[in-house]
Amino acid sequence: MIRLFVGLGNPGPEYEDTRHNAGFWWIDTLAHKLGVTLLPDRSYYGLVARANTEQGPVWLLQPQTYMNLSGKSVAALAKFFKINPDEILVAHDELDLPAGQVKLKKGGGHGGHNGLRDIHAQLGTPDYWRLRLGIGHPGLKHEVAAYVLRKPPQSEREQIFKCIDQAKDALPALLGGDMNKATMVIHAQPQRPKPPRKPPQTPESNGNTEATS
Repeated sequence: MIRLFVGLGNPGPEYEDTRHNAGFWWIDTLAHKLGVTLLPDRSYYGLVARANTEQGPVWLLQPQTYMNLSGKSVAALAKFFKINPDEILVAHDELDLPAGQVKLKKGGGHGGHNGLRDIHAQLGTPDYWRLRLGIGHPGLKHEVAAYVLRKPPQSEREQIFKCIDQAKDALPALLGGDMNKATMVIHAQPQRPKPPRKPPQTPESNGNTEATS
C-alpha cells in the first residue's frame, strides 16, 4: 500500500498557481478527501498531515524546501516512519504529457525534473511511484524554466484538475496496495459520446414519392 503521498511544488504565494505546483494541488485535493489539514512540521521540512484509514495511518507531504531540495523532506519523513520507497507516491508536473493526461508509473529516470532528481539522491533509489500530471511542453528546451513557473490559462488549469480528480478516485486502490487497479482507474480514458442514431428511412425521406392525381 501507499503510506506516503508527496506533492511537489514551490512554497510561497508567488508560485501557488504555477504549473510547477501541480503536485501541491493533488495533495490539497487528497487532504480534502481524507478530511485532514496540512500543518508545518520542521522535522520533515514541509507541510504534513496524518490520516487514519482502514489500512492504517498514511501521511501527506508538501515539501517546503523549494523544488530542488524536495528529497530532503521526503527522506526525513520516510526514514523516521520506516516507509519503504515502494510505499511512496510522488505527484509532480510532467512536461512530456499534455494537460489533460495523467499517468502512474514506478521507477525510471527523473527526466530532468529537479524535484525527482533530489528524491532519487536522498532515497538512494528511483524505485518509488510517481503520479505524472501532464502540463504540456513549451516546445523549446530553453523556455522550460519560465514555462513551468507561469500560471496556465484557465482552460489548461481545468484540464489538469480534471486529471487530479480522476487520480483521486484511485485512492482506495492505492491504499489497498492494488496498484494494477489504481493504474486502470488513473489511465482510463473518458468514453467518447456515441453519434446520434439516424432516423429510419422512409420513401418520403428518400425522395421516392409518386405523384397522385
